[in-house]
Amino acid sequence: MKKILLAFPLLLITVHSFGQQFSQYNTGTLYDSFENPSRGTFIPDSSRKFAFNFFLPNLSTNTFLTGNSQIPLKSRAFLGYYTTTNLTFNQGKMNRFNSNINYYSLMFKAFTNLEGNAEIGISVQSKAEARGLFSDETIALYNGPNAFADNHYDNIFNNQGTYQAYHQLSFTYREKINRKLALGVKLSALMGIRYQKLETTSSSLDINRPGDQALLIMRGRYHLNYNPGEFTGRDFLPTLRNPGLSAGFGVSLRTRDAFNLQFNLKDLGFIHWSNRSSIYNFAAADTIFQFSSNRRERNIYEAARHITKTNQKIGGFITPTNSKIEISANKNYWLDYDNQYKYSPTFIISKEVFFDGITAALVNPVQYKNYTVTLTTSYNNYKILSVGGQFMIKTPNVEFFAGSERLIPTARLALASAKNNGQINRNAAYTGEDIFFGAAFKFGPLIEHPLNASYVPIDNKPGFIRRIWNRLFGSGDDY
Repeated sequence: MKKILLAFPLLLITVHSFGQQFSQYNTGTLYDSFENPSRGTFIPDSSRKFAFNFFLPNLSTNTFLTGNSQIPLKSRAFLGYYTTTNLTFNQGKMNRFNSNINYYSLMFKAFTNLEGNAEIGISVQSKAEARGLFSDETIALYNGPNAFADNHYDNIFNNQGTYQAYHQLSFTYREKINRKLALGVKLSALMGIRYQKLETTSSSLDINRPGDQALLIMRGRYHLNYNPGEFTGRDFLPTLRNPGLSAGFGVSLRTRDAFNLQFNLKDLGFIHWSNRSSIYNFAAADTIFQFSSNRRERNIYEAARHITKTNQKIGGFITPTNSKIEISANKNYWLDYDNQYKYSPTFIISKEVFFDGITAALVNPVQYKNYTVTLTTSYNNYKILSVGGQFMIKTPNVEFFAGSERLIPTARLALASAKNNGQINRNAAYTGEDIFFGAAFKFGPLIEHPLNASYVPIDNKPGFIRRIWNRLFGSGDDY
């Protein structure tokens, strides 16, 4: 993956993984309850009172790349050189990348109220979000002057891209109002790590073949958050330099015909990047020296860096998180008379709030005792069809899951990384990877109803949200 990053220095964006994970919907895992806050993770008379991941990573990550650059980038990453296979010139062909990582390092929840079926939790997670468009000619540039038939080109590097990474410290509260309705909220403090945004509005390239040089000219805008010195691994540690807030809300509703509906607004938030950050309104030129040498990658990077870091203005700015609105419908079906095999399909529509992404997904889990196998299909507005799978082991107090929502592209990329020429030279609808996994455990006293309890409960009054609900709408369980 580090070699692939060399292909994007003109964008000045460090590409991390981007993902949208549907397979955990309605699983009742600890991960599901933090991503969809109206979902419960405890089962009275079966579960222990506390749920914790014991600092085991719960991770969701994926990336996709579309366009003609797939073969050149794979050949550079895994064979050490670029090709110009499928690349076009002066046709305005663009390549799209989209990427994200969602990593929970800590998840803890407690069941606090049997009557209100209430849960509270805290979590610590880290996220990275990236997206962008870049031209075929951008990749051809790294193959040197022989990739270009002419000596002058206009507007072939009009690229754009955004990348931000941040930590998220969250508090969640979930309460079951009655037999049909549950509400949940997730409130988070954000700590920005890194932000970069590049928009190039005009560009040109003039090649001096006898001098083995090229003159690169670009105009546009570049945002870069403040960082004291060169960015290093220490800068991933949480600080209050770039504060932010986000909120998420969820509603779970069970209908009379046994459908389980969910409505989620996920992590609607903003980050204020330090007032010492930089905004560059660049319009400059620089020379790429030794254009045909094996140092050209570094020389191209330095030329682009010198151009984009001109006409600096110091000041803070505010950016949104990649919030989503999601609606889902689920229903359970028993596949046999003995009720051993359960099929629980979930249909999901997900729309990004601040961007144009929209995805439809169908999740198909089949459960036998404590084992669940899931087939997931999804399709988005970028015309990308994905097929994935998940394996999960889940008891009332232990859970483990792993899978991929893009099985075939992930396998192809793994084969390409093993220097399989057939996969390296394959220009598919898209190149991508997707991996997710997690685990959690419950401990403490057993959650017991009063008639089954081995002790007498002291405080069993309705939860906070239900008390307000009862005052407004009455105390009946039906409505």
